[in-house]
Amino acid sequence: MKQEENIIVGISIGDLNGIGGEIILKTFEDSRILDFCTPVIFASAKAMAFYKTHFKSQINFYNINAIDKLSHGKVNVFNCWNDPVEIEFGKEDIKIGAFAIKSLEAATKALKHNEIDVLVTAPINKHNIQSEDFKFPGHTDYLAQELEGESLMFMITDTLRVGLLTDHVPVKDVSTHITSELIEQKIETVYNSLKKDFKIQKPKIAVLGINPHTGDNGVIGSEDDDVLRPALHKIKENGKLVFGPYAADSFFGSNNYKNFDAIIASYHDQGLIPFKTLSFGQGVNYTAGLDKVRTSPDHGTAYEIAGKGKADENSFKEAVFSAIRIYKNRVSYQQLTSNPLKKAPRKDRR
Repeated sequence: MKQEENIIVGISIGDLNGIGGEIILKTFEDSRILDFCTPVIFASAKAMAFYKTHFKSQINFYNINAIDKLSHGKVNVFNCWNDPVEIEFGKEDIKIGAFAIKSLEAATKALKHNEIDVLVTAPINKHNIQSEDFKFPGHTDYLAQELEGESLMFMITDTLRVGLLTDHVPVKDVSTHITSELIEQKIETVYNSLKKDFKIQKPKIAVLGINPHTGDNGVIGSEDDDVLRPALHKIKENGKLVFGPYAADSFFGSNNYKNFDAIIASYHDQGLIPFKTLSFGQGVNYTAGLDKVRTSPDHGTAYEIAGKGKADENSFKEAVFSAIRIYKNRVSYQQLTSNPLKKAPRKDRR
């Protein structure tokens, strides 16, 4: 059986014209990370050789055409294509988008077949990936279709975790998407993730209001009173420590967020603006609720600095380590719940 420390981390290359290749190289320049995992980059030997030359990297890639041929202690490159690719940093290109999807699909297939243990995705361009065969607004929606479970965008650091009731939804449609069923589902997903993925036995969860000042008793909208409060009351009656709704404008500035294990925002910018303000460059986007572990950095393709050697790899590095920690926590949780008398996880994990 494979030892727990040899966790196989699959990496989708993302947009080849963005900063993905650079942050991947910078992350694995420090060979000590290979003591914790075995990386497999889903791309092509030619593309990675281009990055190595351009960024003067010292990494020696190990090229493979089958996952069972990977080498532990090395940075593996799984060849998803043999076609030549013209990489032009900073340029939006639909052909480059197609290669990003080839990488993602190959990595996801390996994840589903347990050939890799976790998936870390480098940034994509949500516009140039669109095609007749791929009509998803991003990674999360695609993985929600391909993997089992109820997906939730969960932005995480060591001290802050922010989940979303709605993610890539136009602001004008947010209130129509938020239903009692959705609220219960998302809170259940966050609650279970905190227990299984983060080892928090009795999670405390705060929920932010939909409208300014949570509606001011109906003066600024009725959704908080008609939908959100009743749903939270029902969840509390079932024994979960769920609090709110809180007015979003003062919640983070007052440091109230420090009193909770997770915060659930009603819509994308309500949660991600304060999260990225407090933790930019260190945060991780985690897709909670699925039967597999997927993380990504908290930033995009950054075309404006692509190819210039200026990209900060810290968020991507945190995504790798977060995926490893969450995977180990899940293994530990499964072992403890399947054998309650066992106090510690075994050295072998399967």
